[in-house]
Amino acid sequence: MIRRILHSRPRTVVACGLAAILLIALVDWQIEFNATLGFLYLFPLVLLGTALDWPALLAVAIGCTFLSDRLDPFPGDTEIARDLLIFLTLATGALLALAVTRGYRREMESLARLQSEAVARRAAEEQLAFLVESSPAAVLTMKADGEILLANPAAHRLLGVAEGVLPGRRITRYVPALGSIPSIDDTAKIFRTEMQTRGQRENGDIFLADVFFSTYSTAAGPRLSALVIDDSEHFREREEASLQQLLVGSRILVAAVSHEVRNVCGAIGMVHENLARNGSLRGDQDFEALGSLVQTLSKIASLELKQSVGESAGSSADLHEILTDLRIVLEPYCEESDTELRWMVPDSLPQVQADRHSLLQVLLNVTKNSLRALEVVDRKAIDISATVNRDGVAIRIVDSGPGIPAGQKLFQPLQKGADATGLGLYLSRAFMRSFRGDLRHDPTSPGCCFVLELLAVPGAEGDRKHASEPTTHTSPVA
Repeated sequence: MIRRILHSRPRTVVACGLAAILLIALVDWQIEFNATLGFLYLFPLVLLGTALDWPALLAVAIGCTFLSDRLDPFPGDTEIARDLLIFLTLATGALLALAVTRGYRREMESLARLQSEAVARRAAEEQLAFLVESSPAAVLTMKADGEILLANPAAHRLLGVAEGVLPGRRITRYVPALGSIPSIDDTAKIFRTEMQTRGQRENGDIFLADVFFSTYSTAAGPRLSALVIDDSEHFREREEASLQQLLVGSRILVAAVSHEVRNVCGAIGMVHENLARNGSLRGDQDFEALGSLVQTLSKIASLELKQSVGESAGSSADLHEILTDLRIVLEPYCEESDTELRWMVPDSLPQVQADRHSLLQVLLNVTKNSLRALEVVDRKAIDISATVNRDGVAIRIVDSGPGIPAGQKLFQPLQKGADATGLGLYLSRAFMRSFRGDLRHDPTSPGCCFVLELLAVPGAEGDRKHASEPTTHTSPVA
């Protein structure tokens, strides 16, 4: 009954309370008693205490006291004391009902909130458990001494043990570096970081591990959680790619040098032919040996250059992805140096004849040269744009630097005053020409402008037709 009243609508409760007061007043008026019926008003006031606030309850208590005084007159000097006693009784009962009602409702709200939180927590725990169990990465939870408490199926597969075997074992047996991490009890520092280390499987196989770990504290003691990923395959791919890139770069460098050797051999060969035609050295063995040597060097140089150019020219690359990678690498450098980067590249670009890694290296070399040149100027800006033309794509890299001094010979190796080895532009142009492109300097543009010309892959005309207008993006100066 009480619960039903507490959950009823306030208007209904107020209507019932006022009706009860009127009924008591009517009975008190029609029937004469030797005692007052004012105490009966306590019941409707308790009922109203579940729906009204305290000022309204005091007003109703005063009204009930007035009705009791008028309907049950009590002659004598004690009338005021009786009315005061009735008012205090009614008011106390009503306020007590109000306090109990508010406490009950607060408890019900707290209980509902706790139930809602429990449901949400249970759902989150289920989702977290599902995520851990289904994760392709190894997830482990350990004590401060390295004892494994929890390991998901991926951890068992990674470490080469049967399901359910890892809990209770020491992590130092598999990933020794995790055993040297201080717990939260040993140091005030909380670790939330990553490291790359070596791991060992149950059968003794070694693998390269990327470990993301954190330390935290629980009621049961300090804990260490770690997410372990086998990076061996990526490591092998990176090393193989680096070796391949080194070989390609070396081959292109040798090809460029061979080109120069071939030119020299051609000049020497022409002199040799002129002397042979003159006949003054005919029959001289040293002269004939010199001619054979020049011809052999010329053939070797031509063969090496032809082989290198042919290998690089046969590959294709997605130019939009390469330029996106360049932007990812370049934007942090521009922010650090307060350089404004304006990006004007179409959303769609054709496939081009190029080696992906070599072209990216050329772009990075040219843009880093621009960043170095902008160190001495006040206004720092780099514009990168790409234009689709009939033969392929032209990429323009323009900076607001002082430009190239007149008379300076570009694209020549080992120049005086050049940064590092002085081979950057020389090798960059060699890379571009290895896949039938070109790198040239445009002296007509303000500042310094380099243009990379690339050939489109045959059959990519559709991409060029649908290439949209360049999308301009400006990175504000930090």
